[in-house]
Amino acid sequence: MTENVWSYKSTAGRLQATDLTGYKVEATDGGIGKVDKHSDEVGDAYLVVDTGVWIFGKEVLLPASTVIRIDQAEQRVYVDRTKDQIKDAPEFHRDKHLGDAGYREELGTYYGTGAPFGGRPA
Repeated sequence: MTENVWSYKSTAGRLQATDLTGYKVEATDGGIGKVDKHSDEVGDAYLVVDTGVWIFGKEVLLPASTVIRIDQAEQRVYVDRTKDQIKDAPEFHRDKHLGDAGYREELGTYYGTGAPFGGRPA
């Protein structure tokens, strides 16, 4: 299986049907918030993270490929980006961007695939 930006890495420890809502999210250089919403849809998996006081009142959308490890016991999700990389990502507004293919393409490119949806045709 070819992994893309909108799929969990096979090494992340993602268990189907596990609700990640409320899990703390850790960047490589510290905590960024808690999972507010997530999707396990094949080829369209992501986390919506409520950043709380870190970026006051903001949410960020992280493609599933950024997840490097999920610790079920500690209820933590570890991602392979720094706080600044996440902060500098294209701005996310849930009502506007959650189903927006153009935004997903922009975010997919930002998070390193260089192609829309991790290389899949749009």
